[in-house]
Amino acid sequence: MGWGVKVLVACEMSGVVRDAFIRLGHDAISCDIQPSQSDFGPHYQGDVRDLLDYPFDMMIAHPPCTHIAVSGARHFEQKIKDGRQHAAVSFFMMLAKSNIPRIAIENPVCIMSSVWRKPDQIIQPWQFGHMEQKTTCLWLKGLPPLNPTMNVKEEMLRLPRKERERIHFCSPSKERSNIRSKTFQGIADAMAMQWGGV
Repeated sequence: MGWGVKVLVACEMSGVVRDAFIRLGHDAISCDIQPSQSDFGPHYQGDVRDLLDYPFDMMIAHPPCTHIAVSGARHFEQKIKDGRQHAAVSFFMMLAKSNIPRIAIENPVCIMSSVWRKPDQIIQPWQFGHMEQKTTCLWLKGLPPLNPTMNVKEEMLRLPRKERERIHFCSPSKERSNIRSKTFQGIADAMAMQWGGV
């Protein structure tokens, strides 16, 4: 695995992105405060700040969006008052300003578009073979935008709204945020294929 790029997948417990890079021969590790749901590759359970000084070639980060996503705008006033939103913005920017040469930060539509800058790319799962909608923003440093791999929009639009917006309609539960934050396999594979050779 030594010939591949060294990749840190920050704030990922699913292992989907990490494992996609490993399958192509890259040296990838995931990091999250929760244990990994996949034993396929290495996982650091702890604070990502512990790893940022290591010589990674690339970081793909999924910072928590609970306090900055526009879908939760009705709660912003309280989150601004108690400091949760400021903490989330600071964490996002800490990752963005890391010295790692190639960075992709993934988040839903959120206030970072106005607080910092607009994303470099907005993608949908249906561009990568999944019959679902979930607007995903990518802020990129040293990486090109992803090229769609399999556009299934027409087929997806024939599905009932609750099926194609499964993530949006996900029932409240302890696992809801983990389900909603999991990267679609087609997107993870595209990241590994297209960015692994950059």
